[in-house]
Amino acid sequence: MNIYAIRSIYVFEMARTWRTILQSVISPIISTSLYFVVFGAAIGSRMGSIEGVSYGAFIIPGLIMLSLLGESISNASFGIYMPKFTGTLYEVLSAPVSYIEIVIGYVGAAATKSIILGILILATARIFVPYEIAHPFWMLGFLILTAVTFSLFGFIIGVWAEGFEKLQIVPLMIITPLTFLGGSFYSINMLPPFWQKVTLFNPVVYLISCFRWSFYGVADVNVVISTGMTLLFLVICLVLIWWIFKTGYKLKP
Repeated sequence: MNIYAIRSIYVFEMARTWRTILQSVISPIISTSLYFVVFGAAIGSRMGSIEGVSYGAFIIPGLIMLSLLGESISNASFGIYMPKFTGTLYEVLSAPVSYIEIVIGYVGAAATKSIILGILILATARIFVPYEIAHPFWMLGFLILTAVTFSLFGFIIGVWAEGFEKLQIVPLMIITPLTFLGGSFYSINMLPPFWQKVTLFNPVVYLISCFRWSFYGVADVNVVISTGMTLLFLVICLVLIWWIFKTGYKLKP
């Protein structure tokens, strides 16, 4: 394992975060804070509790997931797309660096940024809404697992994309709607029976349900099933990345 290569890629990607801190850190925190103000403080104060949890606290895991998924995909896809766009990626591919080390460097940096952002949003939520974390170690574990999984997914999107507009198609038109419809602001048990079954085809439901359980001990879907679905998606992403490097899909000019 070439630790120096991994560290070089990782440090370079992390340095880019601090150069664009307003866009990559401050902006998501402000956007999420507005959700807390509107839904948590304003609307939440007029709503009853959901499964014994105040509405303002209930939406915290969903809002963190909303930012975490978007930022993980965005960080990883942009991180690998820019070297491909400028042509510097071919220098990396021709260097004595394995594809595993390349993936660890880029995906590790993207996941780290997302985890830091998730923790900052969690700290910001305390300003607006009081909450407790029933299972802090599980919460951190789910946070890391989700960040890594969707950073791998973002890496795939970055390789697939042929222009900047394609980098935004999946996060804006697929992931964000699925997150809003995945129980970020409500429990799927509040839906009619038919729509409860339809919602189970939304993979984000399992992420939010599992993450919410780590906070309050309540979940819309069994925690074991939710964790298994997340791990399955992780494996699928790893297989796709292996295939990309094996075939050179959109990596070779």
